[in-house]
Amino acid sequence: MPIEKGHAVTGPRRRVTQRDIARISGVSQATVSLVLNNRLDIGVRIAPVTRQRVLDAIRDTGYVADPIARRLADQHNQIIGVFTYEPVFPSGTKDFFHPFLVGLEQQAEQLGCDLLLLTSAPVKGGRRRMFAEGSRIRLADGCVLLGLEVDRDDLTRLVAEGIPFVSVGRRDDAGGPVPYVGADYPTATAALVDRAAALGHRSLAYVGRGAGPESYVDRLRGFSEAAEAAGVAVRRLPEAEPEALDAAVADGVTALFLEEPADVPAITAWADGRGLGVPADLSLVTLGDPTRPVSIDLDVTGFTIPRREMGRQALDVFFALLGDAATDAQRLLPCELHDGATLASAPVGRNRS
Repeated sequence: MPIEKGHAVTGPRRRVTQRDIARISGVSQATVSLVLNNRLDIGVRIAPVTRQRVLDAIRDTGYVADPIARRLADQHNQIIGVFTYEPVFPSGTKDFFHPFLVGLEQQAEQLGCDLLLLTSAPVKGGRRRMFAEGSRIRLADGCVLLGLEVDRDDLTRLVAEGIPFVSVGRRDDAGGPVPYVGADYPTATAALVDRAAALGHRSLAYVGRGAGPESYVDRLRGFSEAAEAAGVAVRRLPEAEPEALDAAVADGVTALFLEEPADVPAITAWADGRGLGVPADLSLVTLGDPTRPVSIDLDVTGFTIPRREMGRQALDVFFALLGDAATDAQRLLPCELHDGATLASAPVGRNRS
């Protein structure tokens, strides 16, 4: 039965836990941890009424806020594993995954927990193996997953064995719902398609796989649904090959939507070689941040991914799940549109519907 406010827990073996306090107060376990550890001096904002509700629950239950006793009682050690399928953990500030780690680190500091980078897993076929022999994943309370692609068997096993985890990036169900904090790619991509249609573009091309990782699937879905709603013609180009680009332009395509922003230099070089000006003759739109290091001089129209905030909120979701607190365990955060200078009105006479 739930413990009601004003009633202390009794019984020879029953110890009030941090989880109990969270349930009584109607807050997440992470919030209880912040109040208990007095972590209010480092920029954390907790409403006074919420803080007081937690303190009242502590007083009414006779909870003893001893850090060691609390961790033993909860069977948690405040260590969160971070696992990436990339062969090397991101360290440079220009690495695509670096902002995710920054968000994780900043939130871990505020929550008073430590991050354990799970680097001992062997790399096979260019990717780490989570459950390889000697895996130390169970040293932590659970883990946060990073990576463009996540092994489906690993997700299924995590769900089946009840290992607490959160994915940075949307993931399809794997024998059950997968907790994640992702970017809302469909909405951002659709907004850019609408902009192109409003500027008179009647034939668009999507350049990229549009398959594999959920992030690619989501981009293509947003593109296709918005294009259909706007009544514009679409063309699929799995790769930015010169022959395919030539055929698209010859067929009346006036705007390219690039799944991988790192393709911009190659495409602008191709356009320059064909005497096509960007955006006078051909508009370019990128769907996110480059996953590969690249130098792009153009101010390209597109959107940016809230990578740091995704990392930060991943820990919020993790602690809420760890404490059995009610939370939205599948979150999509909005991307920020960037006007840039590569999406302009469609050139007269080149559109074909």
